[in-house]
Amino acid sequence: MTVEILQGYLILSGILFAIGAAGLLLRRSPLVMLMCVEIMLNAANLAFIAFARYWGDMTGQIFTFLVVTVAAAEVAIGLAIIVLLFRHRDAADVDDVNALRG
Repeated sequence: MTVEILQGYLILSGILFAIGAAGLLLRRSPLVMLMCVEIMLNAANLAFIAFARYWGDMTGQIFTFLVVTVAAAEVAIGLAIIVLLFRHRDAADVDDVNALRG
């Protein structure tokens, strides 16, 4: 892999991370916020894989597997919290998180 191809992957990764960060800061829906976090994690995965391919090392793939595992756990817990919010309130909003205090 040449440096130009690596730069292209890193630029794409940066753009995806920026889109995810902007969505996380601007949106109020917890489901959209979870999707934005997933976009940011996938941007990090893309950078890990690009660097691993460039250096010819398997460490990037190992880190990517770890990030995917953490992302799956985050989605499971996050969706459980969102379902709990929908059961207590009709609309789920990030400001309604204090409704879960018991």
